[in-house]
Amino acid sequence: MLAKIVAELGPWSWWVAGLVLLAAEMIVPGFFLVWIGLAALIVGALSLLFWDSAFWVWELQAILFALLAVATTFAGRRLTLRNATTDEPFLNQRGASLVGRTATLHEPIREGRGRIRLDDTLWQVMGPDLPAGTQVKVVSSNGRDLTVEPV
Repeated sequence: MLAKIVAELGPWSWWVAGLVLLAAEMIVPGFFLVWIGLAALIVGALSLLFWDSAFWVWELQAILFALLAVATTFAGRRLTLRNATTDEPFLNQRGASLVGRTATLHEPIREGRGRIRLDDTLWQVMGPDLPAGTQVKVVSSNGRDLTVEPV
């Protein structure tokens, strides 16, 4: 079936496939199909050059497309991760975003454990034994446990 489609459309079959993949990228969430579409366009460009050559059979084209799809996906991922910056570096690290804030102990720290209220959440804290109502500063975060010290 693939051989028949490639034979009918000629070198333009890869251009059509590439453009369909690029169009699908706009519909499907994520940033993945663009690299596979780019691989199809590269094979399409090579097909325009080598279409009449005896070695340019559909099996070679499919293998080249698969290799280029993997290569462009890895290169694209590396490119996008290298340039990734955010205005909220602690977006998914809520505990880490609390480091440096001060709060009042909601429950006393006994045997190294207590609780503070920050915003609308009660947080488990670790630190030296202190009575309730003491002002503390968050000095580190380990998952959902915060380490505090008196201010």
